[in-house]
Amino acid sequence: MDVRVEITGTTTVIWMNRPDRRNAVDGPMAAELRNAFLAFEADPGQRVAVLAGEGGTFCAGADLSVVGDPPRRNELDPDGGGSGPMGPTRLQLSKPVIAAVSGYAVAGGLELALLADLRVVESDAVFGVFCRRWGVPLIDGGTVRLPRIVGLGRALDLILTGRPVNAEEALAIGLANRVVEPGQAVAAALELAEQIAAFPFECVLADRASAYAGLDLPLAQALRAEGVSGVPIVAREGVTGAPGSAGGAGSTGSSTLAEAPNGEVGVVGDLPFGELALHPLLLRIEAGLVGVVR
Repeated sequence: MDVRVEITGTTTVIWMNRPDRRNAVDGPMAAELRNAFLAFEADPGQRVAVLAGEGGTFCAGADLSVVGDPPRRNELDPDGGGSGPMGPTRLQLSKPVIAAVSGYAVAGGLELALLADLRVVESDAVFGVFCRRWGVPLIDGGTVRLPRIVGLGRALDLILTGRPVNAEEALAIGLANRVVEPGQAVAAALELAEQIAAFPFECVLADRASAYAGLDLPLAQALRAEGVSGVPIVAREGVTGAPGSAGGAGSTGSSTLAEAPNGEVGVVGDLPFGELALHPLLLRIEAGLVGVVR
């Protein structure tokens, strides 16, 4: 099998397993990758996926040696449909994915890394649109996702020149989220996956979905959509999990709810950054808004 799947707690690790071809993806391997991600998406017990490559290389892109071999050729739909030549790149997953990048993540391999929400990158790793030199365009989301991650100007620099980008530069431009020592990307990605999975997860999924959806919406509509998806979760997860609430995880410290002059409910007190304490008996949401008084 060119794709190997390991389950570690609530994390699915998807390994690209063609080290003799630097994990270059042919048609059958692309189908395996897509099926692995679909299985992860469908499994309610799995919260985060990690995508990695065997043999010290993440992925060298599509396997161009099979272009003349129809049974092994990557999918190429002239209407832009299908699953994408690399397999999972046109999926819109609802759960977080982390790419553990070692060695080269180039051409279609870069596009697989861009499918992930986060990229943990080894210090000697290299990204690049290396398919530029072969006349193969980015058709696995590269021209769509790269500008959203690093900005249009930086994306065009990488797309037009096809130049290599090392881990230090990738971190500086936002292409990499963490840089680790060689050989440590998978371990670091698994640790990060466990941290994410340990949070109240409906809230994680709602905030992730809102961040992506907001890219395609006008500001006012995005803000309203954020409230519509988030407010119900306050009652289901935010109240019982808040510091100071009865039975809430992390019930240390104290906080007090206060009413702001505009009638919204706010929180005052010494809370750790990012925590919002809401007592179920005092919580009041007016006009769909919860205000924070600092």
